Amino acid sequence: MINKNIAFGLLSIVLLGSIFQLNAQETKHVVLISIDGFRSDFYKDPEWATANLKYLAKNGTTAADVRTIFPSVTYPSHTTLVTGTLPESHGIYYNTGVGKDGKPEGCVYDFNQVKAKTIWQYAKEKGMSTASVSWPVTVNNPYIDYNIPEIWSFDNPSDRREATREFATPKGLFEEVTEYATGQMEKDAYNLTSFRMDENLGRIASHIIEKYKPNLLTVHFPNTDGAQHKMGREGDYVNRAIANADNAVGAIYDALERAGILEETAIIITGDHGFVTVHTAIAPNIWLKDAGLYEKAFFFSTGGSTFLHLKDKNDTKTLDKVKQLLAQLPFVYQQTFKVIDEKTIRTYKADPNTRLALSAADGYAFSNDAQGEVLQHKVGGKHGYFPDNHNIYTGFVAYGAGFAKGREIPLLHLEDIMLVIAQLLKIEVKEIDGIAQPGIFEK
Repeated sequence: MINKNIAFGLLSIVLLGSIFQLNAQETKHVVLISIDGFRSDFYKDPEWATANLKYLAKNGTTAADVRTIFPSVTYPSHTTLVTGTLPESHGIYYNTGVGKDGKPEGCVYDFNQVKAKTIWQYAKEKGMSTASVSWPVTVNNPYIDYNIPEIWSFDNPSDRREATREFATPKGLFEEVTEYATGQMEKDAYNLTSFRMDENLGRIASHIIEKYKPNLLTVHFPNTDGAQHKMGREGDYVNRAIANADNAVGAIYDALERAGILEETAIIITGDHGFVTVHTAIAPNIWLKDAGLYEKAFFFSTGGSTFLHLKDKNDTKTLDKVKQLLAQLPFVYQQTFKVIDEKTIRTYKADPNTRLALSAADGYAFSNDAQGEVLQHKVGGKHGYFPDNHNIYTGFVAYGAGFAKGREIPLLHLEDIMLVIAQLLKIEVKEIDGIAQPGIFEK
C-alpha cells in the first residue's frame, strides 16, 4: 500500500504540473531574495515598517508559514533553498566545521562542499543565465555567471571587500559594481555592523538586473539576522533592520521595472529561519565534564539546539551513559530542553554523524562552554532550534509572473521552494526532498 504522504506528494506534483502549464508560461526571470531571520509577521502585521513586502504580499501569493530545517541555521538553510534537499543530502550541516575540541572551526563558504545539485546548475544546463549576490556557500561556484559571493578576510573578518573582490566572478565584477552601483565603500559599509550592508547589496543586485538581466538571480540580505541576535524578536532596532531590507527589496523591484522585465519576472522573498527571544544560555558540556564523559564526547551548539558528537562514532557505551545522564538530571534542568533521538535526526536528515541532539525550550539556548555555571543569563535572540517551535518558522512572499493575487498557502517547507523556482523556469529536477504544494500557481 502506498504511504499517504507519498500519495499526497505525487498528487500534488501532478496538480501543480498542470496548473503551472497554464499560469507560468511567461516566466522568463526569477529573483529569489532571502532575508536572514525573515518571519511571516513581517508582512502580516501592521507594526512592521515593510511597505514593499506588504505590497508584494497583497498582490501576490504568500505562505502563512514556512517550516525550516534542523538545525535552523543560515548556511544549511540557504543550501536547502537552492538544492531542494536537506542537510544529510547536501552536506552542509552547520555554519562552521566542528573542531576536535567541540568549538566551531572555520566558516563554511566553498561551493565544492555542497554535495547536491543546485538550481544554478539546472538553470545553466537549460541555457539560462545566472547571478548571485551574497549567497552563502557560493565561493568557486562554476554555475553562477555573475557572482558576488558571501566571503570575508580570514585575517580581518570585519573587512569583506578584498575577499569579495578576489572571489567575485567574472574578474572585475566587484570593481564594476562599486563603480556603478555603490561607490567606493569603507569596510563598515559592507559588513554586518551597519544596515548599509543590505542597502549596498540591494544596489549591487539592481545593477546586475539592469545590465545583465539574468534568468535566475539569488540575493541574501543578512542584517535582520544581526538585529534579532542583538535584541530578540521585537523592538525598534529590529523594525529598522527589516525596514532597511524592505527598502532593498523595493530597489530590486524598481530595477526590474527599469530593465523592462518586471512583467515576465517572478519575485520570491523567503528566509532561512525565524527567531526565538532568549533569557538563558545552557552549557551541557559541563554536565559531561562533571560526569567524566567530556574526554569521549561533547555537545556542539547551533544556538537553539546542540548535537552530541562522540569522539569514537562507534562508542555506544558513552552514548548510553549520556542518555542516562540526561534522564537523571534534576527537573530544573530537564525543563529547559527536549531530547531529539537518532530516529528523528534521521527523519529530518540532519548531521548523519550524530545520534542524539537537544533542542532548547522557549527562552533558552545552548553554548559550547565547558566551565562555569550550567545556566547563565543571556539576553538576545537565537535560532537553530528543532523546527517544532513556531517562532523559528520563516515566511514566503511570491509576486509576479506565474503567481496569483491575494492567495495564501497554509504551509510550505523550506525544501519545497527550489521546486517552485524549477516549475517557474520549466526545469525538471530530480532527487530532491521537497514536494510540490498545490495552489501556488492557481489563478
